Amino acid sequence: MKVIDPSFVVLDEDFRQGRLPEQIERCGRVCYKSEDRISPDSAGPFIKGIIKRGHESVLEMGQIVTEVVVDSESTMHRFFERIPRFCQVDKLERKRYLLSGNPRVFRDLARGHRDLKVVKAVSKLLSECYPVLFSDLIPSHGWIPQDSIVVRLLTPKEIDQLPIKQLIRHRTLLVHLTVNRAVTHELVRHRIASYLQESQRYCRYGEARFGGEVAFIRPCFFREGSDEYQLWLDAMSYTEKIYLDLLKTSSPQAARTVLPNSCKTEIMVHATLEEWMHILRLRTSKAADPSMREIMLALLPEFARRFPAVFGPIRDDLALGD
Repeated sequence: MKVIDPSFVVLDEDFRQGRLPEQIERCGRVCYKSEDRISPDSAGPFIKGIIKRGHESVLEMGQIVTEVVVDSESTMHRFFERIPRFCQVDKLERKRYLLSGNPRVFRDLARGHRDLKVVKAVSKLLSECYPVLFSDLIPSHGWIPQDSIVVRLLTPKEIDQLPIKQLIRHRTLLVHLTVNRAVTHELVRHRIASYLQESQRYCRYGEARFGGEVAFIRPCFFREGSDEYQLWLDAMSYTEKIYLDLLKTSSPQAARTVLPNSCKTEIMVHATLEEWMHILRLRTSKAADPSMREIMLALLPEFARRFPAVFGPIRDDLALGD
């Protein structure tokens, strides 16, 4: 049995380097703990396999930001009538817009709204820039060029230089959290975000690559050395024994039914800065679950360091409240 502390890693390097397929693969492999299979050429085959199996939630782990200049406002109004939930649009000036979303959003647009001029123009560009993500959706006759619409991808530097009003809506942050299952149960209730989580259905913790043991997150509720902490340790030790015994005759998805909320899990969380602001305001409150508050209080200073104008006020308000 292993007891560890909760932790986090902000994964922003792939975004800054424009490595969208690589970021998606890195997130997807957390589910099965197969990160050891990542290689310089593995992202393409991994993504093709994900698409073939229909597991497109993995494709939500990245952000594409485009600038769209249309021929008329009515062209964009027709797009607004069908805009997907996870698509962000901001008007910069007359006939000029910011349009962003994750790859799954743009795939849904290409599948369901390919009669719209904006969708045709955006889909043509994305199929050229990210063929591994969009080439399977190209119509038999190809995407018809829309000469009256100009679309371009914003670079990471351009995105970071957006005015704060647009920055918080179009810039995303990806965080790799190592926490207990109780925290993730609460976290996934935040709807305007994307998640990929370590799968107890497929991870067989009795295997050597997991050390042949189950990992648990140290509870913030009990002081180490106290009677309560010892009771918790005894419960986790007994649970681990039952789980490992069940694995001798059962599948991981059957054996996992005895595992408790204290089990360590890894979850990838991808959300806009605007949604992260909401999450942090809510989950750093004194009214929040202590385990959730513990990890969010650790995360907030790092976010404030990266985006002081966005998260600094939340940190400062929290300090004043304490």
